[in-house]
Amino acid sequence: MTTHEEPALRPATLDDAADVARIWHEGWADGHLGNVPAALLAVRTPHSFGLRAPQRVTDTVVAVVGGAVAGFVMVVDDEVEQVYVAADHRGTRVAKALLTAAEQRVAGKGYARAWLAVVNGNARARRFYERNGWTDEGLFEYLAASDNGPIRVPCHRYAKRVAAVG
Repeated sequence: MTTHEEPALRPATLDDAADVARIWHEGWADGHLGNVPAALLAVRTPHSFGLRAPQRVTDTVVAVVGGAVAGFVMVVDDEVEQVYVAADHRGTRVAKALLTAAEQRVAGKGYARAWLAVVNGNARARRFYERNGWTDEGLFEYLAASDNGPIRVPCHRYAKRVAAVG
């Protein structure tokens, strides 16, 4: 059920963790299958997202539409780590609202620039960030966390000025 209702943004709570985990897993699969090393696919199971979502509540802002979590963003320091929208809310105002909230969070922490990583093959995400003023700063290897140590993932680093330099 896609709606064009304005999303309400708020800090995530533990009660949101199951919804965040579901949206995260489904969105991650959409953007990463075929674009990341097999070792990363092997560890990014639905169970892994279910374990990580409650641990990340303090880093997370959710977008609520019609009383349900429609998407979320996670910010750590100056990095916009995760931006995901439920499939039935893509193409609405949810992603833009979440990205704006992430930029404001980074600026609120005193950083002048925000950055994020996008896997090479995720053209949809890359277009979205570029439309919203983010600049592709080139290729780099992102170190994705896993229980077996970091996994190197080829990505593009995007950045955007979010606050005036002091």
